[in-house]
Amino acid sequence: MITLPLFISGAEIGFIIFILIMVFGADKIPDIARGLGKGMRTLKNASNDIKSEITKSAEKQGINKDISNDVRNEISKVKEDIDEITGSIKRRF
Repeated sequence: MITLPLFISGAEIGFIIFILIMVFGADKIPDIARGLGKGMRTLKNASNDIKSEITKSAEKQGINKDISNDVRNEISKVKEDIDEITGSIKRRF
């Protein structure tokens, strides 16, 4: 069975499409989809602009923007420590 995002089944998607066609009519659906696409594109561009501004500001202030690498390194160290402690009692499946 294939699961779709938000756990919506195929029958539920079909029912939603049917209701949309009944409410808006078949001729308005492409216009609505086009408008939603433009809105999503605008939102994506705005979020990319915000990310680039934050990155530029961080570089100007000398802030380390590679915090995620530091976090990954710390997590890997903790995993290695746990493996050393549990190595002798770890079960092989």
